[in-house]
Amino acid sequence: MLGFLNRKTETRAIEQTSSEMMQFFAPYLMNSASGEVVTVESALGVPAVMAAVEVIATTVAGLPLQVYRKTKEGREPTNPALQAVLNDVANESDLMSAFDLFKWWVEQALTGGRGVLFIERNSAGRVMNLWPLEPTALTVRRVNGLRVYDYRDGSRSVKYSPADVLDLPFMLKPNGVEHRSPIFANKDVIGLAQAVTKYGSNFFSNGGVPPFAVTGAFQSGAAMQRAADDLAEAVKKAAKDKRQALVLPYGLDIKPIGADAEKAQMTETQRFVIEQIARIYSLPPVLLQDLTHGTYSNTEQQDLHFVKHTILRWVGQIEGEINLKLFGRAARSTYVEFNLDGLLRGDFKTRMEGYAQAIQHGIMKPGEARNLENWPAAAGADQLLVQGAMVPLSQAGQQDQPPDAQAPGVGGQGNDATA
Repeated sequence: MLGFLNRKTETRAIEQTSSEMMQFFAPYLMNSASGEVVTVESALGVPAVMAAVEVIATTVAGLPLQVYRKTKEGREPTNPALQAVLNDVANESDLMSAFDLFKWWVEQALTGGRGVLFIERNSAGRVMNLWPLEPTALTVRRVNGLRVYDYRDGSRSVKYSPADVLDLPFMLKPNGVEHRSPIFANKDVIGLAQAVTKYGSNFFSNGGVPPFAVTGAFQSGAAMQRAADDLAEAVKKAAKDKRQALVLPYGLDIKPIGADAEKAQMTETQRFVIEQIARIYSLPPVLLQDLTHGTYSNTEQQDLHFVKHTILRWVGQIEGEINLKLFGRAARSTYVEFNLDGLLRGDFKTRMEGYAQAIQHGIMKPGEARNLENWPAAAGADQLLVQGAMVPLSQAGQQDQPPDAQAPGVGGQGNDATA
């Protein structure tokens, strides 16, 4: 793919000095206070980090992204070619789906701190493909006050202008160019999580049997060694036969020198780490499978928190970046917008209740609801409806009277009554 880009863009050779190399690799190899070396790969080995990245990235990537054009009557879908790039196939050469591309894009921002896509346009300026740019090969800097993106491929470098890339940083530094990674900025918390995970593995590395010491009256070193060998064999046999007790020779005693998981406070530490990681990514703990404080009511509220305070942040940032880079600063009529109703795709009951309310109050046509559910069209479903009982307050009660009773003295029984 880069070879294709090199043919489209001017390239130049660059020198990699030792200081530049150190500056390049420094963010990807960091020591934490716990002594653990924190990298993106090691951080993803922590289940809570992996879950946090995946739940945000897959949720954003799964939302429908629609291209609209403003009209006098409201808005209408437009530009089906661009719609296909943003929702179906992001690039034709690799046959990469839009879901996979957007998921990768958000994942890079949630791990290394920045995701960047290259916008390929034809001679007429039409968007043809979106290409992922590897973060480790990308450098963002300012040249004469303007932001420049240098993409390296061995000894060659491709230079992109801001108008040619979709830039998604997790958080920018004060200079507005460099970015912060949530993993490296919180390396001590991530390092603690790695240490706890590794310690838990080592803690139970002996089949769940804590280390212990054997005491007794040994006549010689050889006798002590035989007793140790016999005990080791007894432990293996008990584990194989799934026995609950060990038989020891007379005069021998076992004293544990380790600690169980509860005394080591491993459970509390694991929960603390999960809560810290949830804070980093602004996630409710229930989405990281921590139901310690979860109830039926507050779990539902945490789902709303996820949409309002986590997903909307990424949706707004992505919409703003795409609208600016694809349509330009002066664009006023064409824009893209995520459809957050896609979050209710797995909640049939809530969707139906929402449709019913919108149809009964004349907000949505039945045909529009059927179209959102991918159901076939139905006769008479393309008009707004309203409940018959809804009348102006000044006419309340009149609909139940006979027609001639509503106008006394004008024919019918009204004339007989006044005669």
